[in-house]
Amino acid sequence: MMTSKKKRLFVDNTISYAILIALALFVLVPILWMLTTSVRTEIQTYTRTPQWIPNPITFAAYQNFFQLYNFGRQLMNSIIVCLTSMVVCSTFACLTGYAATRFRFKGRKQLLGFLLMTQMFPGVMLVVPFYAILSTYRLTNSLLGLIVVYVGTNVAFSTWLITSYFRTIPIELDEAARVDGASSFRVFWNIILPLVVPGIAAVAMFVLFNTWNEFMFASILVQREQINTITVGILSLSTHNHVRWNDLMAASTISSLPLVILFIALQKYFVAGMTGGAVKS
Repeated sequence: MMTSKKKRLFVDNTISYAILIALALFVLVPILWMLTTSVRTEIQTYTRTPQWIPNPITFAAYQNFFQLYNFGRQLMNSIIVCLTSMVVCSTFACLTGYAATRFRFKGRKQLLGFLLMTQMFPGVMLVVPFYAILSTYRLTNSLLGLIVVYVGTNVAFSTWLITSYFRTIPIELDEAARVDGASSFRVFWNIILPLVVPGIAAVAMFVLFNTWNEFMFASILVQREQINTITVGILSLSTHNHVRWNDLMAASTISSLPLVILFIALQKYFVAGMTGGAVKS
C-alpha cells in the first residue's frame, strides 16, 4: 500500500516538474534569444544556422543605443513619465483608500463601484477622448499630457488595490490614536501609512510596469522624437524595408533591465501587497 502511494506521489511530482520546466523554458528561451541576438553582428542575425553563443561576440549594438540613436533621451523621458505617474497614482490611491475605509460618507460605495466600472472599457476607446481633451489644453506632444493620461488610466485600479489592503488594518489603531489627541492626517501619516508599505509597493510596481511598457497612448499622443518614450523609439528600428535585429534586441534588453532589477529588489513587498487583501480578517 505504501509502495503504491510512493509510486503515485513520484509520478505526480514528475509530471508537475515536467510541466513547470516546460513553462519555464517557454518564458526563458525568448529572453535568452534576445540576449544572444543583441551581441551578434548584423550579418550573424541572418545566417541559416544561428548559434546560441555567437562567435565573435560584439557589443556594437549596445554602443549604438547611446551613440547612433536618440535612445538615451527617450529612456530618460520614460523614467520621468513613469516615476511621476507612479508617485501621483500612489498618492491619490492611498488618500482615497484611507478615506473609503475609515470614513462614512454619502456615495462611498458608489465611488468604489464607479472606479471598478472604469476598468471595463478597453484602452483603445479612450484614445479619441484623451486626444480631444489634451488638444483643448494644448498638452499634446508633451510629457505632462502623457503623465495625465497614465494617471487617469491607472489610478482607478491602484485605488482598488490599496483599498483592499487598508481594510486589513484594524480600525482600533485609529481610535486609540484619536484618544491620544492625534488628528486624522496624523493618524494616516504616522500610524496607518507605515503599515501599508507592501501595498504601496504593489501599487507602485503595477503603475510602473504599465506605464513603462505602454505603447498605444505614447505613439498617438506624442509625435515629436525628442519627447518619445523608449517603447516608441524601439519601434523605429523596425521598418518596412529593414529590421535591425541586433540593435532592436539590445534596445529591448536595456529597456527591460530597470523593471527586472526593481522587481527583484521589491519582490517580497510586491507579493505581500498583492495578497494583503485576499483574506478577510
